[in-house]
Amino acid sequence: MTAAGSAGQPGPATDTAPQPGHGVRDATRLALVVGALGVVFGDIGTSPIYALQTVFNPADPHPVPVAPESIYGVVSLMFWSMVIIVTVTYVLLAMRIDNDGEGGIMALITLLHKWKQGRGRRAALTLAALGIFGASLFLGDSMITPAISVLSAIEGIEVVEPRLDSLVIPLTALIIVVLFLVQRKGTAVVGRAFGPVMIVWFGVLAVLGIRGIGGHPEILKALSPYYAAHFLFDHFHIAFFALAAIVLCVTGAEALYADMGHFGRPAITKAWLILVFPALLLNYMGQGAMILEDGAAVSGPFFLLAPGWARLPLLLLATAATIIAAQAVITGAYSVAAQASRLGYLPRLRIDHTSAEQYGQIYVPWINWLLMVSVLTLVFAFRSSHALAYAYGMAVMGTITIMTLLFLYIAKSRWQLPLWLVVGGGAVLIGFDLLFLAANFTKLVHGAWLPLLIGLAAFTVMVTWQKGRAIVTAERERREGPLRACVKQLRAELPKTNCVSGTAVFLNRGKLTTPLALRANMEHNHVRHKQIVIASIETQPVPRVGDEDRVKEDFLGFADDGIVYVQIRFGYMEVQDVPRALAQLDRAGHGGRLHIGDASYFLSTIHLHASEQPTMAQWRKHLFIATSRITADAADHFRLPRERTIIMGSQIEV
Repeated sequence: MTAAGSAGQPGPATDTAPQPGHGVRDATRLALVVGALGVVFGDIGTSPIYALQTVFNPADPHPVPVAPESIYGVVSLMFWSMVIIVTVTYVLLAMRIDNDGEGGIMALITLLHKWKQGRGRRAALTLAALGIFGASLFLGDSMITPAISVLSAIEGIEVVEPRLDSLVIPLTALIIVVLFLVQRKGTAVVGRAFGPVMIVWFGVLAVLGIRGIGGHPEILKALSPYYAAHFLFDHFHIAFFALAAIVLCVTGAEALYADMGHFGRPAITKAWLILVFPALLLNYMGQGAMILEDGAAVSGPFFLLAPGWARLPLLLLATAATIIAAQAVITGAYSVAAQASRLGYLPRLRIDHTSAEQYGQIYVPWINWLLMVSVLTLVFAFRSSHALAYAYGMAVMGTITIMTLLFLYIAKSRWQLPLWLVVGGGAVLIGFDLLFLAANFTKLVHGAWLPLLIGLAAFTVMVTWQKGRAIVTAERERREGPLRACVKQLRAELPKTNCVSGTAVFLNRGKLTTPLALRANMEHNHVRHKQIVIASIETQPVPRVGDEDRVKEDFLGFADDGIVYVQIRFGYMEVQDVPRALAQLDRAGHGGRLHIGDASYFLSTIHLHASEQPTMAQWRKHLFIATSRITADAADHFRLPRERTIIMGSQIEV
């Protein structure tokens, strides 16, 4: 370092001496890129195993002929699909909009919720509902991805040793069961190995692709948009149906956006542009070149790219990569379900954080077992990656199309863009998405109905829960009565009430109404604690809340005589640890006299029954009540000590 630098002054512009912290920052950026490779790109990175093979599947009801113009056209369409959908829509555009660093369709829904009260409220509500359907489709994607990914890899046995084809289904089922059984242990340890494995994977993809291109370098002509346009418009009767399989080359695009909060936009962008995109393109072109040379290679172009001696190691590497892809989408399903729960679209779910280093590593038991049963059912029902491919494409394009619509609406509002620019640019992106979506609708009877059914079922559950929750909340507020009046009554009756030492914490939904448990204590037990804390928990539409904004107290217009209302704020991605938050309040303003360490916690619970009132259709009432049974235990959810938690109940008709 120069003398000026050591004295604390900046050196000259030409000074190239390393500055403190540069190496650490560079190492951190590299670690983020490697981490993104291991988590974000697992799904889209394993698409070469089955995408091109599915396009030329001879058993398809609308088979694509294995002819030079078809091969050039398909490979060209794959290239330009990755350019338009992944690079332009997601990497260059959508990832510029975030909710405090978080991305994905749930982040866009959260932004829409923020604008419900402003201009365009009706449009925001409509798009939010559409976004919930997109999130529901993603849950369907989470069921299909592990099935098709692991199946496609294990099917490589048929290329390596055809006599072992009967082992495909049992081995796939075994891997899936083990994968879901280990979820409870967390992925922190395995996650550290994800990045290096995927670096090897993408390196192998590129090498195999170059090997294939070397045999027929004319395939490089497919980089020209002429071949994509020529195939699409001059052979539309073939190309349109082929789009339903070509879309498989962009599966996992949503993961780039959804995981932005964990790795940041720069890391994901660099990983995509520098390694992932080139490796995928080379491999697809290598497969296309091999099919040009030998049409029989359509039976398994990915594994046939490798020399005979390398196919078994490639099979093992592909299996590892598909397990990583499945792991990534399972973790994504946990995140979507957790965020939906915190935004009021699902009941309160038990959520376990499995890593101290990676905040996004969570485990949701109920979702885990639901996914395992669903994935195994798909494996045994469809029995091949070909059969699942069209179901997969529908889930992917449905989510992408809805995400693009939400992005365009939010981009116009946030960036104050002129309408003509949004409509013009958006028409190109949406038109491209809708073309793929329409092609997938032609495969409804061949499996595309499955993600729509799953998405519709999940959407129905979510909106029914939201509606039923609003009905129950209204009835509950009527019974609870105003909080200020109750506190005033408590203070007035203090001389006549048995007062016991200690602190009682009553969890409530806000400061307008009285906790049912507090009212029951007053009216039936005629007892109160010396210190009463009425605490409400508010989930903010941001991922995390700083400690300085965590708690806010209010004496409700009265002097501090032992009754205080506290609002506790959590981000929608945080563990809602109430005792820990209240301990912060105790230290800050009450000198330790709240004694949170040995406080008693009172919970108000309700029992639901279907009424004859026309609040909802009867079947929706029963669905709401059934859904309420998966609600996580409140004491566990809010990290309350079991031995000091009292639950008091009430009955409400829906």
